[in-house]
Amino acid sequence: MALSFAKSYSSVVTGKLIMIGKGIASIGECMLELSGQTGPNWRMGFAGDTFNTLWALHALSGDRPATYVSAFGDDPFSRDQIGFFAQNGVGIGSSPVIPGARPGLYAITLTGAERSFTYWRGDAAARQLASDPTALSKSLENQALVYFSGITLAILDAAARGTLLTAVAKARAAGSTIAFDPNYRPRLWRNREEAQAAIVEALAVTDIALPTFPDEQMLFGDEAPLATAARLGRLVGEVVVKNGEAPALIAENGSVQEVPAIHVATPVDTTGAGDSFNGGYLAARLAGFGPADAARRAHRVAAGVVQVRGALAPFETLRAAFDS
Repeated sequence: MALSFAKSYSSVVTGKLIMIGKGIASIGECMLELSGQTGPNWRMGFAGDTFNTLWALHALSGDRPATYVSAFGDDPFSRDQIGFFAQNGVGIGSSPVIPGARPGLYAITLTGAERSFTYWRGDAAARQLASDPTALSKSLENQALVYFSGITLAILDAAARGTLLTAVAKARAAGSTIAFDPNYRPRLWRNREEAQAAIVEALAVTDIALPTFPDEQMLFGDEAPLATAARLGRLVGEVVVKNGEAPALIAENGSVQEVPAIHVATPVDTTGAGDSFNGGYLAARLAGFGPADAARRAHRVAAGVVQVRGALAPFETLRAAFDS
C-alpha cells in the first residue's frame, strides 16, 4: 500500500540516519518503582517510560555515551538513583539537582502478566527539568539522538514545555535526530485538548515518531492504525505505529508497510514492553538498519522483555533478543 506523506524532517534521509554527534540522550522522569512479589514484600527499583527506553537503547548501542536528562533531588533516594545510573553507564549531563526535591514513586500490581500502576508523583523533582534552559540545552549538545515522550510533556507546565521544545529544536538544528513517543496518559493532563496541542507541537520538531495505536485512538479518534500512520506521516518523516501483538506499521518515504509482532505464549510481565520496543528500534536505526529490519529487531526485544519481571530487563537479555 502507498500513501503520500510530507517530508518535514532533517536528520532522516532515504532510510538512513545522518548522525552529527555520538551520544544518546533521553528526557523525562525516572521514578522509584515498587514491584509486587509473593506475599507482603516489595522490590524497589528505578524506572519510567523514557528511562526504560534509554536502558534498552544504551544496552544495544555499544560505546555510545548515554545521558538521562531530568531533574533530581538531594535526598538519599535521588542519590541512589543517580548512583544506579552511573553503575550502568548512564550519566545525567547538566541536569539540575534541586535542594529539598525528591523523585516520584509508583507501584506495580500484576494480574497474571497484565499490570496496573499506582502513582505518587505530584511534587517530583523531574517536573523542574526545564527550570534551567541553559543546562537543558547543554545536556542535549553533540547527541546523535534525543528521545522524549508525551509523559515528558505532561509533567511540565505550559512554559516549561515551551522551554523543552525550544531546546529540542536547537539540538535538531545542530544535527541530532529527534525521536518522540506521544505516550498519552489521560490522568497526567488537564484535558484532552491540552494534550492534543502539546503533542502536535512536539511532532513539529520530531524526525522519528513511535506512537501506540490505542493511545492515538483515545486521543485523536483514529479508526485504525493506518489512519494514525497517515495522520502522523504528514507531520513526521518516519513513523512506527505500535499495536501490541498486532503488526507494527511503518510509514516512511511515502509508503506504509507492516512488520509482524512476535507472539509470546506465556508472558511474565508486560511492563516496559513498548518502551523497550522503542529502544530496540532506535538502536537498530543508529546501527544502520533500515526501518523494517529495525522493527523486526524491536519486536524481538519487546518479546524478550515480557518474559522477565520489571521494566528493566538485564542487558544480556536485551542483547540476545536483538541479535537473535
